[in-house]
Amino acid sequence: MNTEALDDGTLRRWGVLVVEDDSRARAFFEASVQRSPRLFWLGSAGTVQEALGWLARTTTIPDVLLVDLGMPDGTGLDVIRDAVARFPGCEPLVVSVFGDEENVLASIEAGAVGYIHKDAAPEDIAQTIVEMKAGASPISPMIARRVLAKYRSLQSASILGLSAAAPEAAFDESERGLLSAREHEVLTLIARGFSYAEIARLKGLSVHTVQTHIKNLYGKLAVHSKSEAVFEATRLGLLPHPG
Repeated sequence: MNTEALDDGTLRRWGVLVVEDDSRARAFFEASVQRSPRLFWLGSAGTVQEALGWLARTTTIPDVLLVDLGMPDGTGLDVIRDAVARFPGCEPLVVSVFGDEENVLASIEAGAVGYIHKDAAPEDIAQTIVEMKAGASPISPMIARRVLAKYRSLQSASILGLSAAAPEAAFDESERGLLSAREHEVLTLIARGFSYAEIARLKGLSVHTVQTHIKNLYGKLAVHSKSEAVFEATRLGLLPHPG
């Protein structure tokens, strides 16, 4: 229970677990946490498996998970999912070199409360954690701009009807001649810069199904990459020419 004060009137201290494979970054985070009267250090893990093992064995519920995404044996997303599933009160804060929209959105979906780019990490990460426990959702400005831009793009696609099932009837096999209606929708979203995961969310499909559609349209267009598919489809008149 994330209350600011305990029954005896003292301020609660938050336990922090760090998942980070860089030893210098771990030492930096530990020093910051150790200096804060509002936090206490639970420990650290340098791999995904080490972190999952810690979460499985611990008798102390972590209040905060400070986690990197790029780990030597996998992704920090798995640690976030496991932590929030085991301990619903745990609040993950991502500190990563990855600043792309896909990783940010995936982290938020997994349960992250904040996302800070390592290049913009504050000197006093402990203060950021305390503010997060007080209700803030820390996010680096550069990442916030990218997420907002992606949100606007997704919203635009929805307004244009690309996320609806109805347009499937508008592009049947006879009209397109080469691609199926679904393949054309997927190709259109590829040309707009959407990732496989984003296309899956927009169309209500699994990522595997999206990949199957892409494999099929690659075969029909005789191409081997997204850029080749967009170029060939534009040449054939299946997509509008830029501008």
